[in-house]
Amino acid sequence: MTVLINPVSPCFIQDYGLICALGEGKLAVSEALAAWQAEGISPLDTEYQALSDGRLTPVGRVRSELPPLSDALAAYDSRNNRLLLAALAQIQPRLDELKARVGADRIAIVLGTSTAGIAEAELAVAACERGASLPPAFDYRQQELGSPSEFLSRQLALTGPAYTISTACSSSARAFISGQRLLAAGMADAVIVGGADSLCGLTLNGFDSLESLSLTRCRPFGEARRGINIGEGAALFVLSQTPAPLALLGAGESSDAWHISAPHPEGLGAEAAMRMALCQGGIDASELDYINLHGTATRLNDEMESRALARLFGEGETAPCSSSKMLTGHCLGAAGAIEAALCCLLMELGQAAPDQGAVQDPALVPIQLVQGGGPAFSSKSLADPITLALSNSFAFGGNNVSLLLGRRDLACPDGERGLAAQEMTTEHE
Repeated sequence: MTVLINPVSPCFIQDYGLICALGEGKLAVSEALAAWQAEGISPLDTEYQALSDGRLTPVGRVRSELPPLSDALAAYDSRNNRLLLAALAQIQPRLDELKARVGADRIAIVLGTSTAGIAEAELAVAACERGASLPPAFDYRQQELGSPSEFLSRQLALTGPAYTISTACSSSARAFISGQRLLAAGMADAVIVGGADSLCGLTLNGFDSLESLSLTRCRPFGEARRGINIGEGAALFVLSQTPAPLALLGAGESSDAWHISAPHPEGLGAEAAMRMALCQGGIDASELDYINLHGTATRLNDEMESRALARLFGEGETAPCSSSKMLTGHCLGAAGAIEAALCCLLMELGQAAPDQGAVQDPALVPIQLVQGGGPAFSSKSLADPITLALSNSFAFGGNNVSLLLGRRDLACPDGERGLAAQEMTTEHE
């Protein structure tokens, strides 16, 4: 398998905001992570939602009150966009400063989603089925996949490029790659990237019909894993080429072209995406301090991801790794951005990586899951600061993305790092 590496300079994270089942904002999420380490109680232990047949499933619900949209933007009023507005408030000062400095036409927006305002559409359809009129607050634009970026562009009065990506569970991770390219091409001086997804009956019952939904808290890589729990949330990042403490050092993408919903059983596409991200950043896998796994707790995902990781590290130990989905739920199109934000929190605050909360299934290829405050077996200590993290997002259709995040001093401003090897060949054809 030969993978071409795009020669793109590193871009820097000027600021970021997030909201998910763990809380709203960096401080709240950080405190929730610390509480999980101490108490082992996940939001998925307390929040449930009914399926169409009445059964209950754990969900990663955002519990904080969400800000309202202005009357002028009422046509875009959906839970999805309110989640975006909550994340936006956390980065608003930085954006105001940038807009004053570079202009409204030099700030781009690339977001990812998989639901947009489908929950609002479900209520509208239910009203019609009862013989009632469409709810007055319903507008078709709420459910359009382009709604998040169009809303954010209007909210901020920006005139730069603005579009939404919808590649299922890799959507908001892929937004980073598009943002990186817009900066490299000189089409923008700053890019807002990220995504949002909200709970709705379509995704809950859809995953249940695929027999991929768990009715108990998910256990990624655990022997008793039964499938995913679904969550909701949003995360937004401000990227530019102005040096900042944290950077997007590299990004990798691939497509399995294997099956409409199942990943390649050996994880060849997942491996290619990880290798591409590392190569673009000029980083060897052995240098990684932590990997945020896609880790859905489905049988097929965890099997292929553990195999891909073992090949990535060869004969060496894998880096300490875990899946944060047992805390947030799987936030679908928003998952990539939310999990990238969690990685940034670990690096920024020196916090311990999320404890996996389950012993690894012995039938899986061994990887170094974080268990009991440390990896299952490792020469690396999680007491050391995390300075390099890889975040994986793998989607239906084998749409794979890996993001390499790290400190500013690991990025070369002139873009030389990682460009020496423009072509990468793996051992598996």
